[in-house]
Amino acid sequence: MIRSLQQSLQRWYARNARDLPWRRRVTPYRVWVSEIMLQQTRVEAVRQKYVAFMRRFPTLRALAQAPLEHVLEAWSGLGYYRRARMLHAAAREIAARHRGRFPRSHAQLLALPGVGRYTAGAIMSIAFDQPCPIVDGNIVRVYARLHRTAKPANKDVWAFAQQWADSAAAPAIMNQAIMELGAIVCTPVTPRCDICPVRKHCKAGRHGDAREFPAPAPRGEKRSVRYLLLVLRDAKGRVLLRKRPQGDKGSLLPGGLWELPHAEWPQGAPTPEIPADNLRLTGKAVQVTHSIMDCNVTLHVQPATGGAAGRWFTMQQAQAAAISSATRKALLTGYPG
Repeated sequence: MIRSLQQSLQRWYARNARDLPWRRRVTPYRVWVSEIMLQQTRVEAVRQKYVAFMRRFPTLRALAQAPLEHVLEAWSGLGYYRRARMLHAAAREIAARHRGRFPRSHAQLLALPGVGRYTAGAIMSIAFDQPCPIVDGNIVRVYARLHRTAKPANKDVWAFAQQWADSAAAPAIMNQAIMELGAIVCTPVTPRCDICPVRKHCKAGRHGDAREFPAPAPRGEKRSVRYLLLVLRDAKGRVLLRKRPQGDKGSLLPGGLWELPHAEWPQGAPTPEIPADNLRLTGKAVQVTHSIMDCNVTLHVQPATGGAAGRWFTMQQAQAAAISSATRKALLTGYPG
């Protein structure tokens, strides 16, 4: 079955593969950067950021030699900044331990910061055309529908992925093809079974109930948090931002990024504690909602005056700096004109 399925899928992929910037010139470095960017992020959100990132850091050596702040700036808008930190750390490790040459073994890739089983398999198969398995959400969904399995076991999906890679004449093509199928045809809510190239092999497709597989995972309840964010402007209209120390995890925002002065507003408290005694609230607050991981966040963006430590940015400079998506949203919504 798997050979026939691969033949059908390969023909389909040759005609329908999306034109993505990381597919135009395949190198281990370019594959690696794209795979890290695509983790928990939509393709459309990554396209332009990837192009800009590669223009700024065209080689692994350029990335390794860059200051971390420059990498975070280039990453700004993608979120999950730990990925950028691990990417930078891994680039430096490759430069130091592998003389700047990208590792060609699965074990060496797994030893790099931020590289797990999926990413190592993607690099080995796509960049080096080696028969290494990969499993992401798209492949889990395709597997579940092919076998009409509501809750596929992780070991079974990886075994399928290994068999898939081992039996492929071109693992680079076949691994990308099955992910592409999950991304644009075998989609989560509205699978397009009528145009699916492997429908004859799909049990759920034949039964007409593909959208029921796999069974949705139970979602945990999100907690709610509130913050007061202060917008201070100088005589030139610039906004004040301050930089959170690297490794500081005691905040809504990641360490190492620029942020507005802010304070947590505990649930039930009538007012928040102002971050500094010499700050005075002015004007009207704007409320911004934001979702981060397991939190629903309400941001009260308030104009203020007074002295505070930090650096003054024009709005254009602030948007280009290493800021979180929450800070970006607060600036765009609450920046007083």
